[in-house]
Amino acid sequence: MATDPLLRQGPDSTDLVLRTGPTGPVWNALISAGLALLTPLVLGAPTLVVAFWMALAGARASTVFVVVGVIAGLEYLIGWPALAFSRARDILRVEFAPASVPASLRLVRAAGPDAWLPVKALRQVRLTHKVVEPYQGDYKPAVSTLALGLLLRGAPERLELPFGGDPQRLADALEALLGPAGVVVVLRTERSTRDRPQPNSRWTSGGSASVGSGAG
Repeated sequence: MATDPLLRQGPDSTDLVLRTGPTGPVWNALISAGLALLTPLVLGAPTLVVAFWMALAGARASTVFVVVGVIAGLEYLIGWPALAFSRARDILRVEFAPASVPASLRLVRAAGPDAWLPVKALRQVRLTHKVVEPYQGDYKPAVSTLALGLLLRGAPERLELPFGGDPQRLADALEALLGPAGVVVVLRTERSTRDRPQPNSRWTSGGSASVGSGAG
């Protein structure tokens, strides 16, 4: 029944795949440990300020390096559990079982799957397709994004989809899969035009204005 690349039908379930990758608390901790290596780089400015003031105060280079290393280590140790906690709730896929006529569903998160829910707990699937089109004379192409909203009882979920296909096709596939269970699938398209950049203006001391060149 699955007729969209994001829907993958297996022997036991049909999965709406949002992201690929391993799941479980161990994998979540390991992946977060790798991502946390970037934390000292993101917070590098305060560390450099500390090192700069220590150097001005006459501290030895070895002392500065030790302090910087300790700060970077603390930043890593703080960033690792923070990233692991934030990633734990990320949804990787939604499983519907049985595969052809689902009676239950569950959300599979980075830290592992949630409990199975009756499919009737899903009141609505809302797809929001946003298209930002170029203004006249803009050489950049239009940009499309697709957001998925799951209206579950007491716990609505909203997330961005890896979009590169036809939103109507995905909506039709979800309707065919979930329609028999009474789940409403809604597709809404929102179109807007990219803002035209404003030319730079500079006021001189004499009160006149000079306008710089701007993209047209």
